[in-house]
Amino acid sequence: MKKIASAALLFAALTSAPAFAAPVAYKVDPGHLSVAFIVNHLGFSNLIGRFNTASGDVSFDKDAVDKSSVTMTIDAASVDTNHAKRDEHLRSPDFFNVKEFPKLTFKSTKIVKTGDKTGTLTGDFTMLGVTKPVTLTVTFNKEGNSPASKLDTVGFSARGTLKRTDFGMKYGAPYIGDDIELLIEAEATK
Repeated sequence: MKKIASAALLFAALTSAPAFAAPVAYKVDPGHLSVAFIVNHLGFSNLIGRFNTASGDVSFDKDAVDKSSVTMTIDAASVDTNHAKRDEHLRSPDFFNVKEFPKLTFKSTKIVKTGDKTGTLTGDFTMLGVTKPVTLTVTFNKEGNSPASKLDTVGFSARGTLKRTDFGMKYGAPYIGDDIELLIEAEATK
């Protein structure tokens, strides 16, 4: 009798335990997405460029951040450094080779929470047909109903560095910087 009562209590405890929230699916809002980069130019200056077209998905679990994930696709031909002749050169085989490799992609493989609103996001980054791990530091900015869109929204900032020569982009190295600083600002909606 005691075994049956104990089993019944255990069953009741398990079935009445609070359920943990599952990750929530969000779509990156292209109107509130900035993907920028900084590269040293001959030691004289640091050039700031951006990609004007990108998309992505976020699966976010605020209670178990390590179960979250991110995917992103960047249109390489949308590179923009505010100089048409340079942008055409960046689209050529010397740099992004957009005819052969039109997309840059990122798919997360690991997320580690480092603070209340911070973490590291590691993933497979593919550029010029080469895939390498890249780690970004991420700040979770805010979650809630956006007063502008009236949609459930999350916002993130991400920073990181990659070596372009690791991906086969060797033109101009070392005079044109090898270390590329990445800056990403993103809002995503349900």
